[in-house]
Amino acid sequence: MTTTIGRVFDLTAGKFPNKEALYDVRKNLRLTYKEWSIEINKLANALMKEGVRKGDRVSTYLFNTEELATAFFACAKIGAIFNPINFRLMSEEVAYILQDAEPKVVLFEQMLESGITPIAKRFPHTSFWYIDDKAPGYASSYREKVDAASHDEIEIEIGENDLYAIMYTSGTTGRPKGVVHRHRDMAEQSLIVIGATKLESSDNGLVTAPMFHCAELHCAFLPRVHVGAKNTILHHFDAKEVLQLISDEKITKFFAAPTMWNMLLQENLSQYNLESLKLGLYGAAPMAPALVYACREKLGISLVQAYGMTEMGPAITFLSEDDQIRKAGSAGQACLNHEIRIVRPNENGPSDPEDLVPPGETGEIIVKGPCMMSGYFNRDEANDLAMHGGWYHSGDIGYLDDEGYLYVKDRVDDMIISGGENIYPREVEDILYTHNGVLDVAVIGQPDDRWGETVTAFVVKKNPALSENELDELCRNSDELANYKRPRKYVFCEALPRNASGKIQKFMLRKQLEDLFAEGKM
Repeated sequence: MTTTIGRVFDLTAGKFPNKEALYDVRKNLRLTYKEWSIEINKLANALMKEGVRKGDRVSTYLFNTEELATAFFACAKIGAIFNPINFRLMSEEVAYILQDAEPKVVLFEQMLESGITPIAKRFPHTSFWYIDDKAPGYASSYREKVDAASHDEIEIEIGENDLYAIMYTSGTTGRPKGVVHRHRDMAEQSLIVIGATKLESSDNGLVTAPMFHCAELHCAFLPRVHVGAKNTILHHFDAKEVLQLISDEKITKFFAAPTMWNMLLQENLSQYNLESLKLGLYGAAPMAPALVYACREKLGISLVQAYGMTEMGPAITFLSEDDQIRKAGSAGQACLNHEIRIVRPNENGPSDPEDLVPPGETGEIIVKGPCMMSGYFNRDEANDLAMHGGWYHSGDIGYLDDEGYLYVKDRVDDMIISGGENIYPREVEDILYTHNGVLDVAVIGQPDDRWGETVTAFVVKKNPALSENELDELCRNSDELANYKRPRKYVFCEALPRNASGKIQKFMLRKQLEDLFAEGKM
C-alpha cells in the first residue's frame, strides 16, 4: 500500500463516513465524509470523461470553495496534477501560469470571471468549467459536468512518488515559478503538522487563509481531513465573519497570517463568544513579538508558529506554544525529520552547504527534509541553484541560537547595506510595531550617494495622529536598535502591498519609492 493524497481521504472517509466533514459557508452546504466522497468521485469521473489522464494538469482559479476542496482530492484519485492559482492574479498573470502549466481543465467562478474572459481564447485546448450559474459562452457548467458523472471509484494506480501538484510561488520578487510536489511529500507534511498542532478528529477548523496557498492547504486543510476533523470553509477572509463563525460553529483551531490576526484584534472582541478557540497557527510572514503578546492576551489562545516556503511543502520549523514567550521572535526548531543549516552566503552562486557559521552568526538558511520539492516545473537551471548539494537554498537570512532555535532576520535580497553595515529590515520593523499607533509597517533600503543605502519605513497608521517625530523618537530611545539602523524617512500609506500568503511585496514598495522620487515628493 502506498501513501497518496487520495488514499489519505479514503481511509478517513471509511473511518468516519457519517461525520460532518465540510461546511461551505457561502453555499450553506454541509457534507458528511460519505457525501463528500461521492462528490469527489463524481468530479474525478467527470474529469476523466473530459480527457484528463494521469500526469495532466487541472487548474483552479477560485476563492475558498467546496469545489476547490473537492478538486484537490479528485485530481489525486486519478493522478492528475493539481494546480491552484492565486485568486488575486490578474488576467495576464493567470495567462502566464496557464501557458506554463498547460492544464487540460480550469475551474473558475463568477467573482473571477474578469481574469479568464480576456484570455480564454488563447487556450483552445483547455476546457474552462464555471462553478456558478449561467456560464459564459466559452465555458462549460461545472455542475452539469459533475451531475452527469458516475460516482463509481476509479481504479488507477497512483504511486507515492507520483507528482501531485504544481504550486506557483508567491512572486515577491518577480515572476512565479511552479513548485512540483509528490504525494508522499505532502502526506508526510500533513503528519508533521498533526503532531505539532495536536489535531484530533473532534477539532473544527476554519479555512479562511487562501486555499490555493500551501500554508493553508498543507498545514491546515489536509491535516484536518487526515485525522477526520471538520473543515468550515469561508470564501474569503473577513474579520467580522471569522469571529462570528468561531462563535457559531465552535471553531477550535485555524491558520492565519500575522496581518489577518492583527485585523481580528482590531474588532470589538467582546461581541463574540470565542471560548471554543484553543489554538492559532500562524506563519507565511514573521509576527512581531508585540503581536504575539496581543493575540495571547486578547484572544486567550495558544499559538504555534510555522516557518517555511512553498519549495519545502511549506513547514520546516515550528515554535511551540510553550516557547512563544521564552523564545519570542524565533521561528522555532526544525520540524520532524528536517535539518537546518546556516551557511555563509555566496555572492557569486549558491552557498556551500559545508561552509557553516557558528551559532549566533547570521547567514543563509538552507534546509533538507522529506517534504522538499522534486523541482521547479520546466526550470532546470533554477533547480540546480535552488537545490545545490542536495539542500534547498532558501534565500532567507537568519541564525541558530545555542539551543537550535532559528531566528529569521530577512531575505538576502532585502538586506540593507548602509555605510558598510548590514541592516535587516525586520529588526527595525519589530521596533516600530511596538508603537500603539502603528497598524502595519515595512522597511526597505533607499539608495544614498553617501552611505550606499539608508533606511525608509512605510507605515500604515492605526492612530491618524501618529507623526514621523514620534516614530523617530521611539527608534532613538530604543536599546535594541543602533542609530545607523534608524529610518531616515517615513512614508505613510493606506495599506502595504501583500501577496495572498501575507508576505509584503517589497519590490512594489521600491517601485513606489522610485515614483515618489520622480515626482519630487521625496
